[in-house]
Amino acid sequence: MDFFEFLDNSVTPSHTVAGLVSAFRAAGFRLYEPMMPARIEPGKGYCIVRDSSLIAVRVPKSVSQFPGFRIALAHTDFPTLKITPHPDRVSCGVQALHPEIYGSPIFTSWLDRDLGYAGVLAYAEGGEVRLKTFRGDKLFRIPQLAVHLNRGVNQDGLKVNPQTDLDALWSVVTGEKFEDTLRAEIPEGAKLLDFDVQLFDAQKAARGGFHDEWIYSGRLDNLSSCHAIAEAFIASEPLENDFAVACFFNNEEVGSTTREGAGGNFLKSVLDSIVPNLDAALASSLALSIDMAHAVHPNFPQKHEQNHAPILGGGIVLKTNSQKRYASDVYSNARLKLLCEQANINCQTFVMRNDMPCGSTVGPTVSAALGIPTVDIGEPMLSMHSIREMTAAKDHADMISLLKEFYREKA
Repeated sequence: MDFFEFLDNSVTPSHTVAGLVSAFRAAGFRLYEPMMPARIEPGKGYCIVRDSSLIAVRVPKSVSQFPGFRIALAHTDFPTLKITPHPDRVSCGVQALHPEIYGSPIFTSWLDRDLGYAGVLAYAEGGEVRLKTFRGDKLFRIPQLAVHLNRGVNQDGLKVNPQTDLDALWSVVTGEKFEDTLRAEIPEGAKLLDFDVQLFDAQKAARGGFHDEWIYSGRLDNLSSCHAIAEAFIASEPLENDFAVACFFNNEEVGSTTREGAGGNFLKSVLDSIVPNLDAALASSLALSIDMAHAVHPNFPQKHEQNHAPILGGGIVLKTNSQKRYASDVYSNARLKLLCEQANINCQTFVMRNDMPCGSTVGPTVSAALGIPTVDIGEPMLSMHSIREMTAAKDHADMISLLKEFYREKA
């Protein structure tokens, strides 16, 4: 699965899951929706979809009474601007779309960008509700105010009010509504009932740096992790006794407490269906919660905890937090470090400064719900939650190598 194509095509969580499903099916996995089949076969692969989340399972060669799990976790969503249900606004001869904030994007990064739009449409046809994932072919924009009209912007900084300053300009005034453009995406005669549409950075992923050592793209957090897991998982072979599992959850950026999120029952229901004594199996298992990590910014090194400032290209980042915002503990940390040694990969450690709040991941949610030892890791990156982010190609390759080792049969 080409990394840049995956980044460019995964413009919403629904598109991300569609791309992952295509890759898994091409590798021989059987698709089920919304739950595992009643009977599973040794050595076979299955993927289960629930809306914009996906779980892939590779059954071991022989299903013993006390199997283990090797689970990798990531999320399919990212901070964005979602189009509101009634978004149309008219001002000064221009039609604009009013968005609602999803997650915590850096507002200024969305200005003066070519913005695409995509999402899911719900429509009625033949007395039934049907869904369609779509991607529009037009570009929108949120222009900044000229410096001549905002003379202090370079001295005072740009302050963006998300309620009044982020409307996307999409057309001259014609009287047409945004819903009218969406109706063209559904079958003739069908009735549009609802939509979940978001804006996205339309610029394609690219290499950067003098030696092409960096990757610039939108949505690296957390599509990089999704891609690394899928690449390693598809390349792996069935294990002797352990189930290999790959999880891609939606809604991490807004707390995960949804039917698609890590706080829902999706993963537990899948695991319950394939193992009779789940608690015993999980206690001897391991989960890797994989989400992007904060690399130290060369212009702002003071923002990092001394001795815990990961660098771009420096290796996989182990994330720890004494307030348990990360799931890492002394046991799971040790297993991760041993895994890095076996894969011959450098391991860096991140700790948040005491005077700054710490973010979180799906790791603590899954670990607490299942009782599975879990460690939080990620690739170091810059510009996290910007519309366009930056990471190192070497670290992404290292993450794939680490996951291949994770899913490999030990000697």
